[in-house]
Amino acid sequence: MDTQIRGDMFIGADAVAGTAGELHAIDPASGQTLDPVYRGATRDQLDRACALADDAFDSYRETAPDVRAAFLEAIADNIMALGDALIERAMAETGLPRPRLEGERGRTCGQLKLFAQVVRDGRHLDVRIDPALPDRQPQPRPDLRLRKIAIGPVAVFGASNFPLAFSVAGGDTASALAAGCPVVAKAHPAHPGTSELVGRAVRDAVAGAGLPEGVFSLVMDTGYEIGGALVTDPRIKAVGFTGSRRGGLALWRMAQDRPEPIPFYGEMSSINPVLLLPEALGARADAIARGFVQSLALGAGQFCTNPGLVLALAGEPLDRFVSTAAEALSALPAATMLTPGIADAYRAGVAAIAKSDAVETVARGQEGHAHSCQAALFVTDAPRFLAEHALQDEIFGAASLVVRCADLHEMRAVIDALEGQLTAAIHMDAGDHDAARTLLPRLERRVGRILVNGFGTGVEVAHAMVHGGPFPATSDPRTTSVGSLAIDRFLRPVAYQDLPDDLLAPALKEANPLGIERLVDGKRG
Repeated sequence: MDTQIRGDMFIGADAVAGTAGELHAIDPASGQTLDPVYRGATRDQLDRACALADDAFDSYRETAPDVRAAFLEAIADNIMALGDALIERAMAETGLPRPRLEGERGRTCGQLKLFAQVVRDGRHLDVRIDPALPDRQPQPRPDLRLRKIAIGPVAVFGASNFPLAFSVAGGDTASALAAGCPVVAKAHPAHPGTSELVGRAVRDAVAGAGLPEGVFSLVMDTGYEIGGALVTDPRIKAVGFTGSRRGGLALWRMAQDRPEPIPFYGEMSSINPVLLLPEALGARADAIARGFVQSLALGAGQFCTNPGLVLALAGEPLDRFVSTAAEALSALPAATMLTPGIADAYRAGVAAIAKSDAVETVARGQEGHAHSCQAALFVTDAPRFLAEHALQDEIFGAASLVVRCADLHEMRAVIDALEGQLTAAIHMDAGDHDAARTLLPRLERRVGRILVNGFGTGVEVAHAMVHGGPFPATSDPRTTSVGSLAIDRFLRPVAYQDLPDDLLAPALKEANPLGIERLVDGKRG
């Protein structure tokens, strides 16, 4: 694989340089700029990327399952073939350690291969056949056949906190390509070199599979113009986004204000409540506290599933939890954050909550350099939390708020007042099951994933995973951005009535040449 970093974008098969402004990656540990210089795409370059995607759509969406699956696997193989060059550049651009990035690379390749399996299996097409009943009274039934088809070219916005797994070839791109949608990806400005390397791996896989060049393009942006123009381009039919609430809502509005509004799948904000039920807290307060701090500090707290809120009943067990957590957090060394901007936003968020009369600061981690995260732990009570909505604001980093509840009634009131979340964790023992039973329905209204005796910072890429939730965790609570169900975001159903067999797609033909599972007259087979 070519591992040279040249400052390129990819408009279809062509490696090109932009001309709109300048962009440098920054080493967040030192603040030093990294070569080469990147320049943003022009409107003409973006127009060509969208035109190529539109031209490629009808051909690409009907590729044979084995061809598309092999293409996804080739992307994964190409990414692995980049070797240390990819890991070292990502380390320089993000400040993340090698083990974290190597694990993220494995996850990125794993989800590409998972979607290859999904494509070969064919069940994502949800084929349904109701054979004609010409003799049915009082009216005959026509022959009806349904399959899901790709929605159209998709815009994908790379995330800052996962330079591989949620970026150029991350979950949104993998699921869109698996669905049969060409992708125009916009690189995150914090890691353009990493994005260039991965973009080249995808482009080369397109060529190697003999697919139309418009199946994939990668553009850079030095401001907000190209991102906005990408969302509003009439050839783009859906958007995948992971980032800030402010940025996500701005793009969501653009997607809805188009003459033809389109689906916008945005993951934007979550504080991921952790519930400590009485029996578990009484038995394991110290162990839970240490695990909580480890989860909070992971990756300088720059995870969308970071445990930013803890709910528990007031009393001696909670006092022990807070004391142990404070001791462990105070010993935490400062950790480099992804960008200077993220570090500034973190410090501003911590300062704002620390100034509130409603909270008490109980611990801070060790100080570090200007772009690092000094962990923080705060405590309040349920009435004050309920009275000050700003205490629900996400602080992107290793900061968390403990809420003392007088009883389970107050805990339920806090849950009912929460915004939508990605995860909720319940720490419980056998004696807590009755209490948990009363809380589960409330949590189901608020979150996309409920886990027991753990923390949400581990997200398995699997068939049963949900990484989504009610607003503002995501813009559409019916979907997930992780796991095989993510492909559904980029598909739509089409029914065919009395279409001759020789005009039907292979998945719908009477002979079922693909050998996929179908629902025929209401029965699986």
